[in-house]
Amino acid sequence: MTLASNMLAPAASALSAAERGAVPVDRIPRDYNFAADILGRNLEAGRADKAVYIDPRGTWTYGQLADRVARFAHALRKLGIQREDRIFLCLSDTIDWPTAFLGAVKAGVVPVPVNTLLTEDDYAYMLADSRAKALIVSEALLPRFAGVIAASPDLRHVVVSGQVSDQAAHGHTNFEAMLAAAEPDPYTAPTTRDDMCFWLYTSGSTGKPKGAVHIHASLTLTADLYGVPVVGLQENDVVHSVAKLFFAYGLGNAMTFPMSVGATTVLNPERPTPDSVAALLKKYPITVFFGVPTFYGAFLNSPAAPERNEVKLRRCQSAGEALPADIAKRFLDRYGVEVSDGLGTTEMLHIYLTNRPGANKYGTTGRAVPGYEIKLVGEDGLAVKQGEMGELYVRGPTGAVMYWNNREKSRSTFQGDWTRSGDKYIEDPDGFYICCGRQDDMLKVSGMYVSPFDVEAALLTHADVLEAAVVGWLDDQGLTKPKAFVVLKSPDREGEIMARALQDHVKQQLAPFKYPRWIEFRRDLPKTATGKIQRFMLRAEGPKA
Repeated sequence: MTLASNMLAPAASALSAAERGAVPVDRIPRDYNFAADILGRNLEAGRADKAVYIDPRGTWTYGQLADRVARFAHALRKLGIQREDRIFLCLSDTIDWPTAFLGAVKAGVVPVPVNTLLTEDDYAYMLADSRAKALIVSEALLPRFAGVIAASPDLRHVVVSGQVSDQAAHGHTNFEAMLAAAEPDPYTAPTTRDDMCFWLYTSGSTGKPKGAVHIHASLTLTADLYGVPVVGLQENDVVHSVAKLFFAYGLGNAMTFPMSVGATTVLNPERPTPDSVAALLKKYPITVFFGVPTFYGAFLNSPAAPERNEVKLRRCQSAGEALPADIAKRFLDRYGVEVSDGLGTTEMLHIYLTNRPGANKYGTTGRAVPGYEIKLVGEDGLAVKQGEMGELYVRGPTGAVMYWNNREKSRSTFQGDWTRSGDKYIEDPDGFYICCGRQDDMLKVSGMYVSPFDVEAALLTHADVLEAAVVGWLDDQGLTKPKAFVVLKSPDREGEIMARALQDHVKQQLAPFKYPRWIEFRRDLPKTATGKIQRFMLRAEGPKA
């Protein structure tokens, strides 16, 4: 069975290796559906019996995924869900996630994947904002919607992924039963490359979450610009991503990139820990690994971390926040594999600034991915000189169309061809970009800017430090100074002597005014689902002016 629509021709698969890396949008046919393309090209390449996903339920082939996607698309139409309607995906990382996402895209329906660790209030807001007609939810997550479903006026259907006992289901539809009752209909919605394809909500750390609207072409372009030429993914690779599929980073890592070349992805529905990831690396021949800096740090310090001869890694990528040079060097020493750091955003869908294997400059985020342009802008709105700090703006073909239902924020972020990142950077003499932190995280101490990342990186070079986060804190005169929250490898070393030692350690590496005036020891730090430190939560604990 082939699912490629008769109106579509596979786009990226027609490009030569030399052509990848600078792919304009017009290389993709005007009439285009991402789901039909990504599945059709693999079936036409003879991969129907090749593994596409491995999850706790078993191994799933490209042919099985194609069949499930076609059935899910047909089931949505049977439910009366029409083109451009939204459906809400709150799913753990199993085969049901790509089934639902690609099935919706194939039907011309707009999937809205969301973070599985949010609150009932968050889900209520996003359901109302998106006006989703259906909720597709993992059974374990269903209780978080107990008070939301009846209060969502546009919601018509609830489909539950899992065993779903009668008591838990409350009359909702079972995901697997719905697939079994549907036909593997080859129909593909007649979408275009510029049609609204899916939304991703931003984290909402500075206000209500914003729905970034993406088009069909952008998914393919992220693979053509980054996944294949930069990461170097190949058909025989086995991939694992710490970042979940509902994140922009994880969506590319665990779906778009590996499927674009016919590779295999190992999914973990549980929250990633050093122990669980170590077990996967030992069990499966994972060759390409996508992580985040805090996870790499925790992994290196875990007793469960495998030995070099127990893993098959050949490529390791990092994003989410700047990767400290010390962590990257320690990983290289231990496993013989470079970790290439990169920067991407929900608004740009994936990474557009990156280091590359064989051309890493540790302590930087690398150079622009071919196909994207970078500029740094000062507070006066003008481009800064090389070596000066400015806010990073990016221009490229994968930018979101807008934030749904939020014109003010859309106009502020999407400025013509350019998208504001909210990140502060410096371009060094070699053309590599150095992260100075989020614009909201920057500190002004004694009239001079201090990057929290610089202070954190200095702390992390101390042999006793496992994790560190630095935020602005008001002293008794109402002036902002750096404060460090530190997790030690051995909690029994906490105390005033260690605090002074850490302050002295920072003073030896950075300008004296940058040292943290306070050190607070913690057993853990607040993090997102991918391990990114939530500094805004630490700032919220501080004294108010």
